[in-house]
Amino acid sequence: MKILVAIDESQCSEATINGVADYFKPQAAELRILHVLTPIAFSPVPQISPAYAPELEEQAKQARALVEKYAEQLRTAGYKVDSVVETGDVCESIIDSATRWGANLIVLGSHGHKGIQRLLLGSVAYSVVRRATCSTLVFRLPANQQSVDTHA
Repeated sequence: MKILVAIDESQCSEATINGVADYFKPQAAELRILHVLTPIAFSPVPQISPAYAPELEEQAKQARALVEKYAEQLRTAGYKVDSVVETGDVCESIIDSATRWGANLIVLGSHGHKGIQRLLLGSVAYSVVRRATCSTLVFRLPANQQSVDTHA
């Protein structure tokens, strides 16, 4: 089974990685860890590659270190893992990456925002679940940890 695991810099992602390790057997799963960077502008000059976002260079280094940290953690547990950092709209990138890679399952975390915070921030997990062409699994932090997580 090919499982795309979408992460960000939050505690929720750590819980997601741990959940994957608890739910799936290493011999039955091939994993891809994905982190998506969002550029400030989505419409570059026509001569520039759409993935070009110089303002994200430092964030890209940090993102590569993060996905590699989680990939190494899962490799140590016996999983076959690769890691990818992409640039673009988060929801679109998750779904497109899963489709290109031939994922059977998308796994991601939910921050548990409610009310006006969810309305203002949106919900990547909700959008991915609604639009993905493969199955999805959403991990949530326990209620007592949700208020600690401040990432959008």
